[in-house]
Amino acid sequence: MIRKTDFLVVGSGIAGLTYALKVARACPDQQVLVITKTSADETNTKYAQGGIAGVTDLEHDSYEKHIEDTLIAGDGLCNPGTVEIVVKEGPERIKEMIEWGARFDKDEEGEFKRGKEGGHSEFRILHHKDVTGREMERALLSTVLSQKNIEIVKHCFVVDILTQHHLGYLVTKSTPDIECYGVYALDLRENRIVKILSRLTVFATGGNGQVYRTTTNPVIATGDGIGMVYRAKGRIENMEFIQFHPTALYQQGVSPSFLITEAVRGDGGILRNKQEEAFMIRYDPRKDLAPRDIVARAIDSEMKKTGTEHVYLDCRHMKMDKFREHFPNIYEKCKSIGIDVAEQMIPVAPAAHYSCGGIKTDEWGHTSIRNLYACGECASTGLHGANRLASNSLLEALVFANRCYLDSIKNIGNISFNENIPDWNAEGTTAPNEMILITQSIKELQLLMSDYVGIVRTNIRLERAMKRLDLLHEEIEALYETTDVSPQLCEVRNLITTGYLIVKGASFRKESRGLHYNTDYPNKSKLVQNIVL
Repeated sequence: MIRKTDFLVVGSGIAGLTYALKVARACPDQQVLVITKTSADETNTKYAQGGIAGVTDLEHDSYEKHIEDTLIAGDGLCNPGTVEIVVKEGPERIKEMIEWGARFDKDEEGEFKRGKEGGHSEFRILHHKDVTGREMERALLSTVLSQKNIEIVKHCFVVDILTQHHLGYLVTKSTPDIECYGVYALDLRENRIVKILSRLTVFATGGNGQVYRTTTNPVIATGDGIGMVYRAKGRIENMEFIQFHPTALYQQGVSPSFLITEAVRGDGGILRNKQEEAFMIRYDPRKDLAPRDIVARAIDSEMKKTGTEHVYLDCRHMKMDKFREHFPNIYEKCKSIGIDVAEQMIPVAPAAHYSCGGIKTDEWGHTSIRNLYACGECASTGLHGANRLASNSLLEALVFANRCYLDSIKNIGNISFNENIPDWNAEGTTAPNEMILITQSIKELQLLMSDYVGIVRTNIRLERAMKRLDLLHEEIEALYETTDVSPQLCEVRNLITTGYLIVKGASFRKESRGLHYNTDYPNKSKLVQNIVL
């Protein structure tokens, strides 16, 4: 089966939907196809509790301050040009979100309530209670659904990017002009591979938290876009910088982990160890509001010292009516597992949360593959550097979705469909009869990544991780060659590729910087470099 569309968007989070809406309105006579592998609202966006950072109060805040905070958090690796773009264009994009119906919390006077989180010097974060991402996703989705030339196809899994490789050419990392012609996708409703030809393609495929055993990411976050671009010989950057959110609710054996937003510490929550000591003062003068990498390492250190699997977040001193108003979801979640926040401390532990690296793009969202853009968490734009500043991710998604749109409508007229792409060839494959081979591989991967490539790393752990990943890769590729395609098989392929890229980047980086901490190289190198694979 073959489909054609002018604009193909893979992913239905905030980045993908913003782009789809904008190109659809600018080009009403052209078709926009959005494909998503589960339901339309099951995205990383939906789980973003914290908020969106932006300078909306020029009386007390400034672009310069937000730029400075971002650069400090990024630990020397941010691209200053990108940081300036996002900070200065961000407020306009937030204003657009409000026009599309997104609601942010206001005070009695009708002014926006602005929060402050770790690493921010001013109160600049807009929230909708503790479900900001979900609210933005809701507003966007309802606006998109009213747009006639956008079609959303659910339960459709992208398998691979179409390039010259599918026309019989040898494509390598040094091929200068790799082009994207669309994708092969598995339509789960009809259980067949569809060839989707597009003039322009945008990857907004989200994160890769499922590469770790403990993560705040939903089960869909399997690094699909990153895996596919790498296989298509595109450039991937700085994958070693995985942000572990310091405070996920600790529940043994429960995945994904429920997130306790940083805003709780912004409002006065205090981290305590097993002895109920407020330990953050020993690690950073900013205490509980230090940047996430510092807080996550401090918690990791306390857990190792005391031999416990979690520390505590103490909210007992906070005003409970205010807590329930600001964090209704968190309050209810704790209550549902028998924790009364007013009387008991909340057990928390770090969990994989956000990938600062990803598909390398320029300031217009171009990847190294022509006619393929990337935005949102799957992209490495240069904004986050070695560590993401809290609440900058939703902002980045909006700004880069807009820049991808501006560039797309300039170029779309010069791009035609490539009709020569062959149909999917499934010759020689059989139906899978051993699902255990896939599920066990995922478990192995998550275990080795969590144990060897977590918050603190060493050379020997990285070496071991690489050996085991090589073996997993070999086994799964052999399975892929002989078995009918399934979402589970594609996901495990993408997860193993993503794990490999994280380990490879971490092995190349002979220093400790931002989110990458290696005890064999505890200091920063004088050489400041991005690692591009």
